[in-house]
Amino acid sequence: MSVAFYLVKKQRATPNTYDKLRDLIYYIDHYYVDSVNHEQLTENAIRGMLEHLDPHSTYSNAEENKAQTEALEGAFEGIGVQFNIMNDTIMVVAAIAGGPSEKAGIRAGDRIVQVNDEPVAAVGITNEQVFKELRGKKGTHVKIGILRPGVNGVLDFDIVRNVIPTHSVTSTYMIDDRTGYIKIDQFGAHTKEEFEEALNALLSKGMQKLILDLRGNAGGYLDAALRITDHFLFQGDLILSIKGLHAKQERFYATDKGLFKEGELIVLIDEFSASASEILAGAVQDNDRGTIIGRRSFGKGLVQRPFDFADGSQVRLTVSRYYTPSGRSIQRNYKSGTISYYEDLLKRIEEEEREKDSLSVKTDTIPLVEYRTRSGRIVYGGGGITPDIIVPHEKRIHSNAYYQALNHAALIQFAFNYANQNKVILTKNYPSAEIFIKRMNVSGAVLQEYLRFYAQKSGNAVPSLNAAESKALGTWLKALIGRNLYQDDAFYPIINSMDEVIKQALKTQ
Repeated sequence: MSVAFYLVKKQRATPNTYDKLRDLIYYIDHYYVDSVNHEQLTENAIRGMLEHLDPHSTYSNAEENKAQTEALEGAFEGIGVQFNIMNDTIMVVAAIAGGPSEKAGIRAGDRIVQVNDEPVAAVGITNEQVFKELRGKKGTHVKIGILRPGVNGVLDFDIVRNVIPTHSVTSTYMIDDRTGYIKIDQFGAHTKEEFEEALNALLSKGMQKLILDLRGNAGGYLDAALRITDHFLFQGDLILSIKGLHAKQERFYATDKGLFKEGELIVLIDEFSASASEILAGAVQDNDRGTIIGRRSFGKGLVQRPFDFADGSQVRLTVSRYYTPSGRSIQRNYKSGTISYYEDLLKRIEEEEREKDSLSVKTDTIPLVEYRTRSGRIVYGGGGITPDIIVPHEKRIHSNAYYQALNHAALIQFAFNYANQNKVILTKNYPSAEIFIKRMNVSGAVLQEYLRFYAQKSGNAVPSLNAAESKALGTWLKALIGRNLYQDDAFYPIINSMDEVIKQALKTQ
């Protein structure tokens, strides 16, 4: 039996009239062996084209677009994580502060490999499927399995879905008589107003030094980042410039408005600080306005413009690059493709890179390009923002038994149970977050009670901890009990007392 070849006779094509994609769809419609889903075929084609442009030009169908908009502008119900699909694995970019995942102990860098005991890694999962798996009505449960760098085996978490808070300033307090602390989780529609309220509250308490924590902040609205940066720089200082092949060059400058143009400023960043966070940090660094402390940031220097389709879907197309005041682009190299681009980040996390000397910092084997700040200090482009003071990941100085007891979901559950069962006496003895922070201590008996609870839940033996491990685990328990009583007003001040990056920030003049 012979094979028949079907030829379609067409007019001679010219570069201006020949639409190969249109013709391919025609061929599939008329000659393909099976029926096809036109909508899915079109979406796959769009995603495929964008993948070959850059890692940040993306397509969202109507449902995905709605979910992403809600994350920045409105409330929604789910577990509360920002994620990227990296190398066919769901990577947690950030656990939304105050949401169920953060309260359950999910962290940036965690990889979700199971949902309700079903594998979700290496199965070709899409963004839409992730939303369907993780979002749901308030009060419903979802069980997720996590792989965490430095921890053996899969960690199981039972998370109760809830309304996800939309506030982006997640912690504000005075660390000491002159030093204030503000943590911004993302740059959303209301971040400017929230930040100004927090800043005014600290200034009214006599703040002279501000620690602005942008660690884990994956970005958001450019306008929000510009307006907050304006509070720190003097009128006429350049914040950033934007240039693209088809985009008009724009330059953004600070105004005479602002609440903190002369006080001491420290900005904290890490490998999950991206986009709008890097714009703020870069402007502060290049204008010699403050000190950047932490670890090298993500390295996203591309600007996306949204284009909406009639069906509610959207393409976010990279239209320009942004440049810090010194003229540097901090965008990491992506010429090896999207997978390699994100694997570079995974490698940094898994190997807990030690950036001892900024002169040796490289990315994707490409040497970083030198630029000069206003005062002539050397800074680097091409690989994120390299901090002025680098604080590497903390070394694993404790036993494996300690880290297993710390990272197990039993810790969150025990703290919740303890706070609920003892709420009356706890709130009577510690009637405010401030008093709780100053006076409450986790006793040895309570710590041992937790270790027995952990052993029961995990099936492991009751750990034997040394004095340093007992103190550290007790502090974590105190913070989690405090969160159940007084939310983040108690949690962050307690946890930050152990934070090496913040300790460095307090020493910096």
